Amino acid sequence: MNNFDDEESYMGSVNHSLAQVMIASLLVNDERFTVLTELSLDISQHDLSEYSIKAKDELKPDICVYSSEIGFQEFDIVKMTEMPLLAIEILSPTQGTKELKDKIRAYFDLGVKSCWLVIPDAQLISVYAKQGGFRNFDMRDTEVIDEVVDVRLPIAKVFGRRSNEAQAVA
Repeated sequence: MNNFDDEESYMGSVNHSLAQVMIASLLVNDERFTVLTELSLDISQHDLSEYSIKAKDELKPDICVYSSEIGFQEFDIVKMTEMPLLAIEILSPTQGTKELKDKIRAYFDLGVKSCWLVIPDAQLISVYAKQGGFRNFDMRDTEVIDEVVDVRLPIAKVFGRRSNEAQAVA
């Protein structure tokens, strides 16, 4: 078994992939941040057994948001030891929300400042803060607001239809 088996065992989907791309593309426009997808976080020095997560050596959020100081590396990094400011998990059809909420609790223990749980089928984004609690945002809201990392995203651009042509293809 390689290190990726537990993290890679879920199957993605169109909704999962589209949500990942849309959120990352909106965040990448903010010059305060570096946005990375599917980045392996090194957890080998941490005991996260209390969170019931299967991963032992690494976690791989769908999206990681770092300060803008991180850029291309002369020698690439396979597993980051520095934790992101924001970790975003997107629910896929083969995952359960409990599994992702356990990962969010582990991220906070690792030093991540804020976490989002995105549920594409419900067009819902829950923003969690380390100090506890969360706030849900859906299509009735104008923006997703994360006060911890000072991010505001128009939710209609995350979950909205792209164009009439895209609908015709479906």
